[in-house]
Amino acid sequence: MAGAGILILVVFYFFGNTVPPLKKSDSVSGSQESAKALDIKAILEVSKSKLSPSRLAYVNRLENSVVRGDVKNQQIESYHLLSDFWKDSVQNAFLPSVYYLSEAAKLENSEKSLTFAAQLFLSNLRGQDNPALRSWMANQSRDLFERAEKLNPANDSTVIGLGATYIFGSSGQEPMDVMKGIQKILEVARRDSLNLYAQLMLGLGGIESGQYDKAIPRLLMVARHDPANLEAILSLGEAYERTGEKEAARKWYMVAKKETDNPDLVKAINERLESLK
Repeated sequence: MAGAGILILVVFYFFGNTVPPLKKSDSVSGSQESAKALDIKAILEVSKSKLSPSRLAYVNRLENSVVRGDVKNQQIESYHLLSDFWKDSVQNAFLPSVYYLSEAAKLENSEKSLTFAAQLFLSNLRGQDNPALRSWMANQSRDLFERAEKLNPANDSTVIGLGATYIFGSSGQEPMDVMKGIQKILEVARRDSLNLYAQLMLGLGGIESGQYDKAIPRLLMVARHDPANLEAILSLGEAYERTGEKEAARKWYMVAKKETDNPDLVKAINERLESLK
């Protein structure tokens, strides 16, 4: 697919490639079945097997620390400590860290904690090409956004995030999920046409579903109102490239080069520019 590397790279540039892909032997065909088959407890056990004895003892102690008294608050504290441990002490341990953070958020049941954890899942699933993990992360993000929406149905950012879980969590086997997510975000865009987050997600959703004629105007609106929005700019280059409009693609890739000093991103853009000659 033309230019796919640019979109993947921009995901990593903005959000970080924090979720290592699963091995092929761990993959399961079919995203819905994959999501069911993926066992987070097994992943946690594999992660723990790589710890030193002292670190393993610390994790086991935290996991079994809640026995009596104010169980809820103790469990929340334990989950936060476990999340911090995996985030700060172990490289490439995003999944254990965000899993425990999300479990704490569910117990806290506050809009802030739920949406924070939901956004972490959403931001990282976009760079994940393993269908089992991608679908599982989308389901986790969706559950957290839905809990937050119940607490505050008027929060447009939550509605947009929820829609995005359908767009970016879908596999090719559930194309209607993309449309379902787009319709969810359209609810916000119709009320507030200048909501740039909604317009950006709709633009990216249009690219995801191959509706470039709908994606480009929305991305142009974002770029016009937020000229430094690198994700919108690169996505415009991507969309024009996929429609065969080479000059327009070159224009937006050149704009993107001026907006970043990230060497990996500059290199990827130069490669796209070279291919468009």
